[in-house]
Amino acid sequence: MRKPTVATLALLVVTAIWGSTFFIIKDAVSKIDPIDFLAVRFAVGAAIPAFVFWRRLSRLTATQWQIGLALGCLYGLAQIVQTVGLQTTAASVSGFITGTYVVLTPIIMWIAFKARLNVRTWVAVALALAGLAVLSLTGLGNGGVGEALTLVGAALYAVHIVLLDRWSRSMDAMSLAIVQLIGVALTTGFLGLPGGYHVPADPGVWGAIVYTAIMAGIVTMLLQTWAQRHITPTRVALLMTFEPVFASAFAVGFGGEAVTIRLVAGGALILLATLIGIRGGQADAVNDTISIPGRDDADPPPRAG
Repeated sequence: MRKPTVATLALLVVTAIWGSTFFIIKDAVSKIDPIDFLAVRFAVGAAIPAFVFWRRLSRLTATQWQIGLALGCLYGLAQIVQTVGLQTTAASVSGFITGTYVVLTPIIMWIAFKARLNVRTWVAVALALAGLAVLSLTGLGNGGVGEALTLVGAALYAVHIVLLDRWSRSMDAMSLAIVQLIGVALTTGFLGLPGGYHVPADPGVWGAIVYTAIMAGIVTMLLQTWAQRHITPTRVALLMTFEPVFASAFAVGFGGEAVTIRLVAGGALILLATLIGIRGGQADAVNDTISIPGRDDADPPPRAG
């Protein structure tokens, strides 16, 4: 097969693995504190690639380390907020709400850098808001705290993408991803200090830690780094819209969640918003950044896990 075809299949595998983590993490954090889970997960996920690729890391400058750690800190905060929200949110719903980062990214660009937005982007925002309303508003007395936290996490992911594009153009993609993993591990580890750490006693929790650290962190990082060099950023973004679809499929098929009209309608609106947001793009100032943390003229840094 041609490399673009293999790369497309590889990214579909990546999005499937990411989607599978939602119901796995939801089950794990019902048995262990979310920050403890993330601290152990990212400690494992950072230590292995740092050991394997230490020569790459040794060539980074102090400034590059600072950039990578700062981005990792931000990503870690997003992970914490999203995971805490997942405790009280269905995994299928969490997947779709998290996916709104694609729509939120150009909004962040507009707020922070006065970037111009076209009509399609505003249509995407309106559809995403409608989808969020359908997914989150379940009646009076239910504040939708989990959904709100998940949306905050998606907004932090959007800020991360914007800063990644601004700060990372001179850095090797793999090295930056590893330094970010270290930053996430340090952030979750530090925030877990006040309550103390509790070693997981449940074998299922350890299984979730190993799977999310190695498969959803290291393996997907390597696959994404390779694949994004062989297909366009727009195609990458389109493939990544399948993540919430996979999240819902795994949550229903293996997590025992029900398929409801609310899930289908709200999820469809958000998925449509994401596709319109990618196709509509943004003014020339943003290029493909609204879709993924990468550009045509640089190696796109992979997601930190």
